[in-house]
Amino acid sequence: MVMTYEGKKMMRDPVEFFRQRNHGSCGDMGFLSAFRGENTVPDYRWRTRHRCCRGGHEVEDDPKTGLHIVGRGGFPNSGGVLECDAAIMEGITGRFGAVAALRGVGAPVRVARRVMDRSPHSLLVGEGAVAFAREQGFTIEPDDNMLSAHSAKAYQEFLEQKQSVSGHDTLGLIALDSMGNITVGVSTSGAPFKSPGRVGDSPLPGCGLYAEHMVGAAAATGDGDKIMCHCPSFHAVQLMKQGLSPNRACYTVLDDIIRRTAPDKCFEIGLIALNMKSERECRFIRKGDLL
Repeated sequence: MVMTYEGKKMMRDPVEFFRQRNHGSCGDMGFLSAFRGENTVPDYRWRTRHRCCRGGHEVEDDPKTGLHIVGRGGFPNSGGVLECDAAIMEGITGRFGAVAALRGVGAPVRVARRVMDRSPHSLLVGEGAVAFAREQGFTIEPDDNMLSAHSAKAYQEFLEQKQSVSGHDTLGLIALDSMGNITVGVSTSGAPFKSPGRVGDSPLPGCGLYAEHMVGAAAATGDGDKIMCHCPSFHAVQLMKQGLSPNRACYTVLDDIIRRTAPDKCFEIGLIALNMKSERECRFIRKGDLL
């Protein structure tokens, strides 16, 4: 679902929309928030960066949205532990920060931002991500605190009946200001009951997200193990750089994937994109779909 919000509404309304929306698989892939307004602070990039983090962590840290495979309350891995992936990327300088297989933090996109702002590295994983989060003052919570009644029940059914849960949702946000500064952020708890340590496309630049100053940004959702082989977010932004609208860019990327994928190997993928004109698009394909 793609939404545009003006001014301060972006801080609240998208979160409420996400909570109220009955999300399904892939096609209802979180939301895209576009902020356009006057800059009143010297560090213009701070505004778009802050809006991605603020909008993201309010959704991530709410157990009610965990059933959409985002943050606290999401589905654990096969060992019963919730591991989250998140990333944030600024277009103006290409700055990027990400965490993967992060445990015990209800708002992983905030840790990803700290990686971007304060770490010499760009991507931290597993125990390294946990150690960094602790050093930065984040509380590392017990595994039981990270699950909701719904996700704990689903995990028990998985153990007893080997019954999995469908869906590949990801939270994706893009913030754009009047100076052309653009930031994209993504967050997910990943495939339900995945192998411990599994990382999908979301925290990988060019795959789960990509942004370029004065061009636009894109984010993806779906079957991350397949998506990362195609770098769809980078592809979409480069097509917009060549002059294509977000609509045509997303269509072209997904059409290219379909053409290069055998019909019986088609996988779920959703793509959102936003350009400097605030033109936006959300396209997706499910198994067996044709554009």
